[in-house]
Amino acid sequence: MLARVWSASIVGIDAVKVGVEVDVSTGMPGTVLVGLPDTAVQESKERVKAALKNAGYAFPMKKIVINLTPADLRKEGPSFDLPISVGIMAASEQVSAQMLGDYLFLGEVSLDGSLRPVAGVLPIAAAAQRLGIAGLVVPDGNAREAAVVQGLAVYGFKNLSQVADFLNSPQRYTPMQLDGRKELAKTVLGGADLKDVKGQVHARRALEIAAAGGHNLIFVGPPGSGKTMLARRLPGILPPLSFDEALEVTQIHSVAGLLKNRGSLVSDRPYRSPHHSASGPSLVGGGSFPRPGEISLSHRGVLFLDELTEFKRDVLEFLRQPLEDGFVTISRTKQSVTFPAQFTLVASTNPCPCGYYGDTIQACTCSPRQREQYWAKLSGPLMDRIDLQVAVNRLKPEEITRQPTGEDSAPVRSRVQVARDRAHTRFKEDTSKVGCNAQMQSHHLREFCKLDDASRNLLEAAIRKLGLSARASDRILKVSRTIADLAGDDDLKTHHVAEAIQYRTIDRMQ
Repeated sequence: MLARVWSASIVGIDAVKVGVEVDVSTGMPGTVLVGLPDTAVQESKERVKAALKNAGYAFPMKKIVINLTPADLRKEGPSFDLPISVGIMAASEQVSAQMLGDYLFLGEVSLDGSLRPVAGVLPIAAAAQRLGIAGLVVPDGNAREAAVVQGLAVYGFKNLSQVADFLNSPQRYTPMQLDGRKELAKTVLGGADLKDVKGQVHARRALEIAAAGGHNLIFVGPPGSGKTMLARRLPGILPPLSFDEALEVTQIHSVAGLLKNRGSLVSDRPYRSPHHSASGPSLVGGGSFPRPGEISLSHRGVLFLDELTEFKRDVLEFLRQPLEDGFVTISRTKQSVTFPAQFTLVASTNPCPCGYYGDTIQACTCSPRQREQYWAKLSGPLMDRIDLQVAVNRLKPEEITRQPTGEDSAPVRSRVQVARDRAHTRFKEDTSKVGCNAQMQSHHLREFCKLDDASRNLLEAAIRKLGLSARASDRILKVSRTIADLAGDDDLKTHHVAEAIQYRTIDRMQ
């Protein structure tokens, strides 16, 4: 008998519908699996055989042919265990096949017949809803994640016995109900608080501007000046994720396998901090079957690169295109996938190899040649893409022991939200879907960043004196627009531009 079960495969962060055809016929006993399966899918034959027997079902001692369609799409991972199991049970008439065409099945099976959660359930659920699939049958650990998609009946089960009972008696089961918007509304914003930071008024101001406009930021200063402490507090002053943004972030984390048994939505803005030994593919994504890297896992959040100059130069160069475009495209021989990567880059580095160049407390022991080689690790095009470049000095002993803590994160976050709301209102009629000032294109600068004569002369003088590129001058305009939004001003003024220029003074610190 022939049975067909629907499942799905992940390509990038999108899902492709996959048919699992199972034919059980007389002949030499054996199981053949075709349709470009990878090793994990090939191994499912043995897992399914043991799982069915241990769950109390018969594994037919006949010729079994399993075909995964479309045949030219590579299938990977253990998520086909459940549809293969259901297909064998249906083809051997152990469960009813009446409902198989209306539901999509995915999940890993253990040898005892229990179901284990798999990666990529949310994008598959979204694709199933678009394709008109009535419902989704998944492991219990994936049910809340899939139920975020409205208009789709999601059933979560713990073992094969429950799945078989559902197919034979569907009226006994009700789908999981979950309102993703209400779940997101319950989120309590947390994270490290700015009140823990003493002094560093200039750096705190830069952090606020970065949050309000989505601008990239680098802190340069000696060890112990608080660079990492400041960077870790950026997520706490960013506005909360909207429902659509949370869906985007959750889909990426789902594909990466970071959501198993963790609930429904990623409610906090991502914060990723890879070690400086990270490779290029680990940052931008890659692999035989491309998976998202750190920059995509930072989508709608923060990517923190501590000790930036310790990263390999060729690895840092991978960041240039994503920083400009907001996405990364990974090409392989047979496919090309695109991952979103709209993140705020925050970096920190010492000013020289010994770390004390320009420090007022400890003398630098590096030669000019050593400092030049140190900064040569950061290319000009990469530094051009970092809008805010801030020197952070160490606090004096009396400032450490006597100075009170600074402003809490809550009021800063409120100001950031107001500034972002102003930007959203400005761009709401724009078809390019600009989300913040850092994403503005040339035509936005012409329309929303008009300069008077005094501001124009000031910017021209800065370009000549600092040797800034056209991209760097555009970044100054974007930062100026954010400073004006924080001040509640509709037009750019000279002091907005002047403040933005001061954040470009260490482009090539040597």
